[in-house]
Amino acid sequence: MRILLIGEYSNLHHTLSQGLKKLGHQVTLVSDGDGWKNYPRDVDLTRKGYSAIHTLGYVFRILRLLPSFRGYDIVQIINPLFLNLKAKQNLRIFRYLKKHNKRVFLGAFGVDHYWVKACLDKKTFRYSDFYYGTQEIPNPSNPQIIHKWMHSKRQNVNEEIASNCDGIIACLYEYYAAYRPHFEKKVTYIPLPIDTEAIPARPLREVPEKVRIFIGIQKIRSVSKGTDVILDVLQKLQADHPETCEIVKAESVPYAEYVRLMADSHILIDQLYSYTPAMNALQAMAQGLVAGSGAEPEMYRLYDEETLRPIINLCPDRRVLYDQLRETLLNKEKLPELSAQSITFVKKHHDHIKVAEKYLETWRVALLTGSNDKNKPDY
Repeated sequence: MRILLIGEYSNLHHTLSQGLKKLGHQVTLVSDGDGWKNYPRDVDLTRKGYSAIHTLGYVFRILRLLPSFRGYDIVQIINPLFLNLKAKQNLRIFRYLKKHNKRVFLGAFGVDHYWVKACLDKKTFRYSDFYYGTQEIPNPSNPQIIHKWMHSKRQNVNEEIASNCDGIIACLYEYYAAYRPHFEKKVTYIPLPIDTEAIPARPLREVPEKVRIFIGIQKIRSVSKGTDVILDVLQKLQADHPETCEIVKAESVPYAEYVRLMADSHILIDQLYSYTPAMNALQAMAQGLVAGSGAEPEMYRLYDEETLRPIINLCPDRRVLYDQLRETLLNKEKLPELSAQSITFVKKHHDHIKVAEKYLETWRVALLTGSNDKNKPDY
């Protein structure tokens, strides 16, 4: 199968491409490497700036590449805004891709109109990046996000792409739940891919005397990810239990130092407002760390997982969050079991080969069903 992946979030498309290639498929990944993260790609589409000359140069490179984006069995875009262009230009290129390839899939992998809409209705989720119950999350970025995805061209573009693509794949419960009411027959949930072979598993063999709790802080995303709240709670926990709790904080450190600090810890604390663990938590779990993240019952049902429960399901309520983490400290003899479960969980549900096989199954169904004659490629 010839597959074109466009765009990158948190190494998702690159890890998926590696799994697909190992299964014998021809894959081309086009992206900007997810900005400063600089993840690997086959074709680089980094935008150098937003001046007139940089814009012209970026557009010229895209136009020059477009003929090579034809004749694929599957094209998957990372988001409705899959290129670093205005919404209307992304829509034009989506139409081109739809016309000149067999099937085009939309990734529900991050912020978009349907996710924001679901977060704001206060019914789809008990909590989100925007609300905990009826209480608003005080994130200064939220009004801008709402405006961009609910009151601008992005909304219309997202709606048209979702309506006209051949399928939608969601990588988290939250994104699946956001699209399901509108595109129940079109949306599919497939877990995030993790290259488990590339991550050395180091399960916790003994009960630690002092539990090291790792938290990585990105200043620009601290409020949106809830790490500001988590850090306050952790500091109180450490003050109350200095003999059994040690906070390992990574803030604005080089990536190699970040990885070292995390690997030497026992628990990684990730996101506060999610229902599902994302890439950071899963990669830590693959190593044998216990993750504190989203792990709601809805998520486990989507996984069809009835046995493994390795994740500390963090609650946005400060008092409940403190009690959850305190209970983990007081029952630290359970950490080796949770560590082993974490490794098993990632291998069972997120191994990139297994995930790639799920993608292939979904894509094959799309290729075999439905009439798409008017959109067949002219090669």
